[in-house]
Amino acid sequence: MKRILVIEDEPEMRRNISALLRYHEYQPIEAENGRTGVELARREKPDLILCDVMMPELDGHGVLQALQHDADLALIPFVFLTAKGDKDDWRSGMNLGADDYLTKPVANADLVQAIETRLRRHQQQAKREFKPDFSSAQPLLKLGLTPRAAETLLWLSQGKTNPDIATILGITESTVKKHVQEIFEKLGVETRGAATVRTFEVLNSLQQ
Repeated sequence: MKRILVIEDEPEMRRNISALLRYHEYQPIEAENGRTGVELARREKPDLILCDVMMPELDGHGVLQALQHDADLALIPFVFLTAKGDKDDWRSGMNLGADDYLTKPVANADLVQAIETRLRRHQQQAKREFKPDFSSAQPLLKLGLTPRAAETLLWLSQGKTNPDIATILGITESTVKKHVQEIFEKLGVETRGAATVRTFEVLNSLQQ
């Protein structure tokens, strides 16, 4: 049974998420603030972390930064849950290394889907021994892409949708679509999955 750490300071929200997780046969681990969340992450080594942004003791960004500095925890899939929909806040969270960013209230089906997607992607990367470095799109320029298309590919390969990428990069969705088309043409692929594999190969080679 996969274990999900829920870091959320609102008791009712925390209970509801935990109940949903149990219904879908996940084992929830509850933390009422960021500092406790970091302690539980270190002790329990969960399979995925759901974390609110605005919290006492230590906010979500502080939690993520603490985990990123711990080699044993840095690769755990991390999903932000927040009522704050500010685009700059979203971009800053993703740039810190979050795997996803869901704005509350999030539908149960969307939350479960996000969890399943992140766990599946993490498992696939582990099987392929891919440990891509998503900190910069610079290495992707070697694929012949423009800088903006390379940034688009960087986020596409992390499972982001076109609307997500538009928000993160501060561009229109139609512009994202143009970049995706450029990516497909340059890489000689027809699907986002194939483009993602090519991205992992490039970024993983930097770790060899």
